[in-house]
Amino acid sequence: MRCLIIDDEPLALEVLEDFISKISFIELVASCSSGFEATTILQEHQIDLIFTDIEMPDFSGIDLIKSLDPKPMFAFTTAYSHYAVEGFNLNVIDYLVKPIPFHRFLKAATRAQNLLNLKVEKETPSVHREIKPEFIFVKSEYENLKISLADIKYVESLKDYIKIYTHKEKPILTLSSLKSFEEKIGNSNFIRVHKSFIVSIKHIYSVQRNRIIIDGKWIPIGLNYKDDFIKKIDS
Repeated sequence: MRCLIIDDEPLALEVLEDFISKISFIELVASCSSGFEATTILQEHQIDLIFTDIEMPDFSGIDLIKSLDPKPMFAFTTAYSHYAVEGFNLNVIDYLVKPIPFHRFLKAATRAQNLLNLKVEKETPSVHREIKPEFIFVKSEYENLKISLADIKYVESLKDYIKIYTHKEKPILTLSSLKSFEEKIGNSNFIRVHKSFIVSIKHIYSVQRNRIIIDGKWIPIGLNYKDDFIKKIDS
C-alpha cells in the first residue's frame, strides 16, 4: 500500500515516518510539509492512503481532500478533536488525535489495507477468479448421480468411459473422457498424472518414484506429467 504523509511540523513527520517503517505492508512514497507540496506528489505517483494534518498554513488537510477527485483514502492526524464530524462527512477512514500511539496508527493502517484489498477483489474481473464447484452430476446407467468433489479419490480412463473412485466400494462408470472431466470439475485440488489418470491431491497417501499410492492402489506418473505434478505438490 503506497502512502503519503503531510504535516507542517517536522517532529510530527518524524513520528509518522518511524511508525511506517515498522509496518511491512506500507510503502512511504513521500513526506510533505504542506498540502500544495502534496498535490505535486499526487500528480506524479499513485497513492493509496494519505495521513494528513488538518490545520496547516494556506492549504488545510480538509481543503486537500475537497480538491481531489478521485480521492485516495485519507486519515486525519491532528491535535484537535473538533474536526471529527467533518472528517466523518468526508469519509476519512480514521481520525487520529496527537500524540498518536503506535497501536492506533497501526489500527488505521490495517483498516486501510483491508479496504484496499476489498476494492481490488471487487474490481477483479470474475473471469480471472478460479471457479471451484463443490459437486458434479454424472450420468451412470439410467440415472444422474450427484458426486461431491471432496469424495473423489481418483479417476481412471477406460477408452470411451471413465471410472470415478470415491469412498464407496464400487466405482462409478460414466461415458466421458478425462479431458471433459477436467473441464467439468475446474478444481485445483485435482491433477492429471498420466494419460489414463487424474488424482485428488488430498487423497494421496504417498509418492514413490514414478507412482502414487491412494487406498493401496498404485497409480503411475506419466513422464509427460511428472514435472507439473512435482511442482504442484511442492507448492
